[in-house]
Formats: sequence, structure tokens, C-alpha cells
Amino acid sequence: MSIGVLGTGSYLPDEEVSNATLAARVGVDEEWIVRKTKIESRRFADGGEATSDLAAAAGRAALVSAGLRADEIDLIIVSTSTPDSPQPPTASLVQNLLGAWNAAAFDINVVCSGFIYALDLARSVIAGRPGSRVLVIAADLYSRSLDFTDRRTAVLLGDGAGAAVVGEVGRGYGIERIDLVARGDLQRLIRVEAGGTRVPASVETVAGGGHFFKMEGRQVREFVLEHVPAAMVRLLESAGVAPDEVAHIVPHQPNGMLLDELDKQAGFTNARMHRTVERYGNVGSASVPVTLDAANRAGSLRDGDFILLSAFGGGMAMGHCLLRWQESPTQRS
Repeated sequence: MSIGVLGTGSYLPDEEVSNATLAARVGVDEEWIVRKTKIESRRFADGGEATSDLAAAAGRAALVSAGLRADEIDLIIVSTSTPDSPQPPTASLVQNLLGAWNAAAFDINVVCSGFIYALDLARSVIAGRPGSRVLVIAADLYSRSLDFTDRRTAVLLGDGAGAAVVGEVGRGYGIERIDLVARGDLQRLIRVEAGGTRVPASVETVAGGGHFFKMEGRQVREFVLEHVPAAMVRLLESAGVAPDEVAHIVPHQPNGMLLDELDKQAGFTNARMHRTVERYGNVGSASVPVTLDAANRAGSLRDGDFILLSAFGGGMAMGHCLLRWQESPTQRS
């Protein structure tokens, strides 16, 4: 059985936050933001939108791309580190918004690597239940956990959601291999310290900024450049695919400068590294599917192309997926 992507979708909120607007709030100039990150804008959800709303919109777009109805989905997996609330699962809210009444639904949280982890879960479910279809959605709404006095993180993050419908595809297409890894000894490099059972929410934790996103940027950069290119090589070696056979790399979008370094160090001379970070910033777990959907809708992905998906972030976790692309029904029609 070959299992792969049947369709993709994404959703970015309407409010575009320019560098000029953010620079004034953070206390830097526009040139500093571009020089440090290459990000030119990002999207922030409006006051009436929650993570489930973003996720459901991306899911609807993916269903249209796959030519499927919501009641034809057997499972919804939502990857997020910014759920609507601690419970119920955000996936349950998404199921309700979509009307996917035949689907089971659950969340996972692997921060920025979650989409690849969810793809592997989807593949396992379909392998055990042939004919199943899984809607994998990654959504994060970081604008409400940003410390706007910390210019290092406040300029990086935005809100968005990306999705893929996963199911059986033609022989010779689909997921060739997925590799997952985590380094829990480095988990403090990216964190939100308060709001859980170790440091419950209180007036004091809110006043002290314990619910804000925090990151040790220099150490994260070192981790990515040391581990991600090597993980890409291992994945291809295990799959028996040469680097020059890869047509596309779709990475997590941490910031533009780090992507420049990663592209140079990875050394895939025949592959195009797709980027959305300049327009949308870092949208966490949604970065990979948002960028994949952008490439798909632009017509950049050709039938039979090898695509390398690369995700990395909090945990510290990495997920890599080698995919042979099959055009969706809407592309073939």
C-alpha cells in the first residue's frame, strides 16, 4: 500500500502586521528586523479567532484540494502548541466546525515538528485500516503568547494553519520514509514556563510573564545547523535516494537568515528550498504545511517529484519526511 498526500490547504489571518507596525511596538527599527530575520510581515489573528478557527479553515481548503467531503474523513489530527484551551482537544472543536461526524479526533504537541509527527501517525492508521483518510492539520496562534519587550522573539512569530489530507495514493507515489527524533535534554531551549501543572496559572505567573514564549536563539541556531543537515542525509540514505534526485525541500520557517545558512550547509544543488517566512514569519507547527500548500498552489510541485519535508523546534525535536508527489484530483482535472 502506498500512502501519501491527497490534497493541501492553508489559512493565514487577514491582519497583516508590517515591520513598521511591529518595530514601533517592540522598540527597534524596520531595518533591524529585516537584517536579523529577513521577515517583512506576518499575520495576527483577530480577537474573535482562536486556533480551532484557523485549523478548520485550513482543513476546509485541504478537503477541497483533495476533492473530498468532511464526512469522508476517518480521523482528524491537530498539531498545536497553542490550543484553544487545555481541554477539550482542539481537534474536537475542529471536527465540530467542519461537521466531520464520522471522524475520530485528537491533538498532538511536538511544537514546530508536530506536522511530520502527525503525518507518521496518519500513515500508521491508514496502514492498519486500508481505505481510511486522515486530515492532518497544524495550527498555531503565537501572537497571544509573545513578549513584545523581547525583540528577539516578538519579531519572529505569527499565526497560521496548514493542512493535508492523507490517504492511499498510486503505487510508486507517497511517503517513502519518515524519521523522527527528540532531544529532551535540550528542552529548555524553547519553552513556555507557566500555565501547566508544574507552574500553574496564577496572578503572579501572569504578572511575571511566565506565559510568554521564550527561546535561546543562539543555541537553537547551533542545534539546527549541527543536526538538521545530517538528519536529511540519513533519511535519504535509508530511503536509497540520492541528494540530486530531490526536487524540493520544504523546511520549517524559523527565520530567513537561518534558512539561508541551512540551505547552504545542506548542499542540495538540484533542490529548490521553498520559503514563506518573508511573508508570514514563523508560524510554528503550521510552517511546513503552509509552505507545502503555497508550493502546491503555485504549481511548483510536479507529478513524481521527490519532496523533502524538514521540521525542527521545541523539544528539541526533529521530523523529516521524504515524499514522492502525486498530483491531486483537482490538479489533474
